[in-house]
Amino acid sequence: MDRISGTPETTVSVIIPMFNEQDNVLSTLERVGSILASSGLSYEIIPVNDGSTDDTLRVLDSLASQDPHIRVVSYWKNGGRGKAIRYGFKAARGAYVATIDADLSYDPRYILEMVTVLEEERDIDVVLASPYMDGGGTEGVPTDRLLISRLGNRILQLAMPERLHTLTCIVRCYRSEVLSSLDLESNDKEIHLEIISKVLAMGYRVKEIPAVLTSRKKGRSKFSLRSTAASHLLFTLFERPMLLFGILGAVLTLIGIGLGIYILYLYSGGELNPNRPLITGMILFILGGIQILSFGFLASQIHFLRKDVLLNRRAISQVQPLFRDAVIMQKVPEKPGLREDGASTQK
Repeated sequence: MDRISGTPETTVSVIIPMFNEQDNVLSTLERVGSILASSGLSYEIIPVNDGSTDDTLRVLDSLASQDPHIRVVSYWKNGGRGKAIRYGFKAARGAYVATIDADLSYDPRYILEMVTVLEEERDIDVVLASPYMDGGGTEGVPTDRLLISRLGNRILQLAMPERLHTLTCIVRCYRSEVLSSLDLESNDKEIHLEIISKVLAMGYRVKEIPAVLTSRKKGRSKFSLRSTAASHLLFTLFERPMLLFGILGAVLTLIGIGLGIYILYLYSGGELNPNRPLITGMILFILGGIQILSFGFLASQIHFLRKDVLLNRRAISQVQPLFRDAVIMQKVPEKPGLREDGASTQK
């Protein structure tokens, strides 16, 4: 039984994206399964085979045939972590939906800690595991990767309306109604940023818990510096367009004003040469700076409109179940009886 509603529904669904993880499949599913089984919760484990070219799918199918809690989702072509997570979300049936790495760089016990937060704090909708907050930490993670991760999260914090220490971690737990209101599009690791952006814009509450990040024990890391850095920068500029347009526009405008002051200085000293292009440069810098500042203002307004759209989407997603139930009730066949004219309603 579900501890929350008392119905035989699944309490927690755990989604594990997998791409060429044949070395980790057995140990990962056994570890996650043992942790969940010891909790007494009704659960399901949804490993998503993201077009693996090794024996990942074969091992998954073998384990699923032996354990009814394992439901394998698979497709033939690799699409990225984001696609795997989206497919897992669609398949999940739990009241709470958690995601975790296939290499268990985070201990699966954090799943239970996140579920406990959602059960005890009804105003919290999403829980994140964070190694960078007080109480968290890292063990054995390569220095270069750790530096990039920390720096990337610091930059991403500039784009967030709330202070979150870790925005890129996959270890999270959501209420199912949160996911049903999201329309996700990302196919790669930027899905973590897309989710946080839309969740916060829609007014959902997010909480972080401290966690320890460890190095991968088996298999090959899928980390890519180029794609990670590009996605972080693009996301930051998308969420806070004034960071680019505002700073660049202000710099150009100040340069133009500086040139204007210099021109006045030359004019007052009688040293101004009309053949020098200073006045033209001043005008171009000032007009260019003002134009770029205007672009930043317009981009910010579009971002605010997006937030309003997402808030409306959340409201619609909350009303839809009520509307659906009302329609179903109206479609219930009328019991046989007599109409006012005496004719039977039985066909």
